[in-house]
Amino acid sequence: MRVAMIGSGYVGLVSGACFADFGHIVTCIDKDSGKIERLKAGIMPIFEPGLDGLVESNTSEGRLFFDTEAAAAVKSADTVFIAVGTPSRRGDGHADLSFVYAVAEEIADLIEGFTVIVTKSTVPVGTGDEIERIIRTRRPDADFAVVSNPEFLREGAAINDFKRPDRVVVGTDDERAREVMRQLYRPLNLNETPLVFTDRRTSELIKYAANAFLALKITFINEMADLCEAVGADVQHVSRGIGLDGRIGAKFLHAGPGYGGSCFPKDTLALVRTARDAGAPVTLVETTVKVNDTRKKAMAGRVVDALDGDVRGKTIAVLGLAFKPNTDDMRDAPALDIIPALQAMGAKIQAFDPEAMHEAQKLLTGIDFKTGPYEALDGADAMVLITEWDRFRALDLDRVKALLRTPVVVDLRNVYSPDQVRAAGLRYTSIGRA
Repeated sequence: MRVAMIGSGYVGLVSGACFADFGHIVTCIDKDSGKIERLKAGIMPIFEPGLDGLVESNTSEGRLFFDTEAAAAVKSADTVFIAVGTPSRRGDGHADLSFVYAVAEEIADLIEGFTVIVTKSTVPVGTGDEIERIIRTRRPDADFAVVSNPEFLREGAAINDFKRPDRVVVGTDDERAREVMRQLYRPLNLNETPLVFTDRRTSELIKYAANAFLALKITFINEMADLCEAVGADVQHVSRGIGLDGRIGAKFLHAGPGYGGSCFPKDTLALVRTARDAGAPVTLVETTVKVNDTRKKAMAGRVVDALDGDVRGKTIAVLGLAFKPNTDDMRDAPALDIIPALQAMGAKIQAFDPEAMHEAQKLLTGIDFKTGPYEALDGADAMVLITEWDRFRALDLDRVKALLRTPVVVDLRNVYSPDQVRAAGLRYTSIGRA
C-alpha cells in the first residue's frame, strides 16, 4: 500500500519507518526543509534507539521517502496520515489543533480516488468530525473516509511498541476504510495483535483515557511513597505487593519525581478541558495534574534537606536531564523544575545526560555541562540522580565518594540499594524508603 505521512516528528517518523519496514511504500512529509534534508542524509532529528538503522535500510531499499511537498505522495496514496503536533494551547490548556486543520485544508485539494485520511495525532473527541467537515466543504466531490488511529508509542521503545503493540485501535464506521486499515496492519497478524474497531469518537477518547489512567497510576504510587516515608514503610515493596495483583499490574508503579514528557502533561490537561466543556468534569484527572505539578516543584526540597537545609554556594551534580531514559525529550521533564529551583536558592549545577544535553541547553541556563557522570561528580557537594539511564545504574560507589566534596547522594529514581550506598560511606536519600 502507498502511505503519505504528513508530519515527520516523533510519531510520524517512527510510524512511517515502521510501515515501510512492513513493506508499504511510505513518503514522510514535513514543511521543515532542513529536517527533510537531514533525513535524506540519514541524520535523525530525534534520538530513538534503532530508528537510524530502520530509516537507512528502508530508504536504501526504496520503500521510504522524504519530501517537503505533499502533492505527489497524497495523490497516489491509499492512506494519508495526519501526524503533526497538538501542543497545549497557551492560556487554556486545550489541544492546539491548528496544525491538524491546516493539513486537512491542504490534502482536501490533493486526494484522488478513494482515500483514507487517518488521524495519528492525539486529538480531542470530535476532531475527526471537524476534519471531515473541512475536507467535505472544500471538496464535495471527494471520495474519502476519516479514521482515528491513535498511537501508543513509548519514547525509547517506540519501534518495538509499533511492531509488537498490545492493540491497534481504529475508529471508523466506513467498511471500506476498515478493510484498508486491516490491510495496512496485516503484518501484525503473525503476532495475533488485537485490532480494535470502534466508532471514531470512542477511538479518540481511548487515547486520552489511557494516558490519563497511566498518569494517575504514577501519581498514586508517588503519594504512597510520601506515606511510606512518613510511617517507615518501603514503597518498592508496596509497589511489588500491589503490582502482583492481576487487577492492578506492575507497570507504572515506580515512585519518582513525577511524570513529564510529550504526552502525559498535555494529554491530561486536554482531557480536563474537554470534560469541563462537556459538562462532565474528570475530578480524578484534575487532581492528578495538580499533584504531579506540585511534586516536581517540591523535589528540590529533597536536595536541600539532604544538604542540611542550605545549598547556597554549593555545587550539585545532576545525572539525567531527559524526562525518561532512551530519549532526548526534555518536554516537562522534572529537571526543568528541580534545577531552576536549586539555582534560585544559590546552588551551582554541573550536569550530564547521555542524549539530552543539546535540548537542555535550549531550556536551562547557568549550567556547567559535563562530558560524563564522573566528570559531573568531580568536586560536587551532592549527586542528584533524576533520570535512570542504564549508564547510571552501576556507578563505582567508591569512586563516587572519592569525587564528591561531601558524601551525599539523592536518588530520585530508587536506582540503588540503600545498604550498598551506605556501605560505601555515602549519605543516601531516596523516594518512599526509610
